[in-house]
Amino acid sequence: MTEPRYDLDALTAWAQDVFAAAGLGQAQAKAVGRYLVAADAMGHDTHGLGLATWYLDMIADGTVTREGAPKVVSDRGAAVCWDGQRLPGAWLTDEAMTLAVNRAAEHGTCTIAVGNAHHIGAHAVYLEKATDAGMMVMLASSVPSAATVAPFGGMSPVYTPDPVAYGIPTGGVPILIDISASITTNNMAKRLVAEGRSYPHDWLMDAEGNPSRDPNVVFNGGTVLPTGGLDHGQKGYGLGLTAEAVTQGLSGIGRADALPGMNCSFTVQVMDPEAFGGREAFLRQTGWLAAACRASTPRPGVERVRLPGEAALKRRTEAQANGVRLYPGIMDGLAPRAEALGVSPPAAL
Repeated sequence: MTEPRYDLDALTAWAQDVFAAAGLGQAQAKAVGRYLVAADAMGHDTHGLGLATWYLDMIADGTVTREGAPKVVSDRGAAVCWDGQRLPGAWLTDEAMTLAVNRAAEHGTCTIAVGNAHHIGAHAVYLEKATDAGMMVMLASSVPSAATVAPFGGMSPVYTPDPVAYGIPTGGVPILIDISASITTNNMAKRLVAEGRSYPHDWLMDAEGNPSRDPNVVFNGGTVLPTGGLDHGQKGYGLGLTAEAVTQGLSGIGRADALPGMNCSFTVQVMDPEAFGGREAFLRQTGWLAAACRASTPRPGVERVRLPGEAALKRRTEAQANGVRLYPGIMDGLAPRAEALGVSPPAAL
């Protein structure tokens, strides 16, 4: 059976109403609802409304701070640090991105490190706030309260998948890179466990150090392999350590503090090309690169070479025109929670 579609604006407004009814402040509820639905619209459905019931649980038990403002730890204009006070990650990321874009216009670049935030979700959904302003952006995050990835050569989990995203203006469609330091994510492992499925390849390692496709091993003493796997995992290992340092290290809040509950650290860095070699020169280079990649001869079985983010932007355009199709079971699980809060789900198209 094909899952129904929902009008993008109606689904977003409904999600925002659900989080407001759950007790989030209006600004926080709007950001969380907006960015979760944006993830679904772009096809990042493990980090869309599939997270909503988990978020609602943590709002109810007090893990999430419902409203307020981050604590400013330091502010030197182009370098800022916040204690996020465990506020909703989507709202904090949106606020940090807005400030970083404004500060980069003034200083040429701005880096904002945030510790003690709540989960921020898919990274790609935030990047266009910078690229639309003609600026390049980096967003990295880590979860110091969890560990599912072992350092290359080891078996004991030390860090999390540690995603890193980049938004690059090209003069046309931006390049939106959203990758992680591990081959797969914890949320995907949870989904596969719930559905009784396995991974298509050996992307995990069991508690004895053997490669595995069984997602259950992640929650039974095993680990998620770093990007590159058992063969070239030193690459993902290096990326993970960098993400940990640039998020927890710069914010000063991290694993060394043995933090309870869901706790996220993230860093936003925005760069204005005009302050460097000039915006036109930047776009000349990135525009050439984008065109050259698209013009690359595709290997057998590949229709054409795409840029990172291109498929996600195409899916969003389709969702805007024809509605958002949620992953099977998401609305079934979320609708009763919403109705218990007095918010009826939107009608399907």
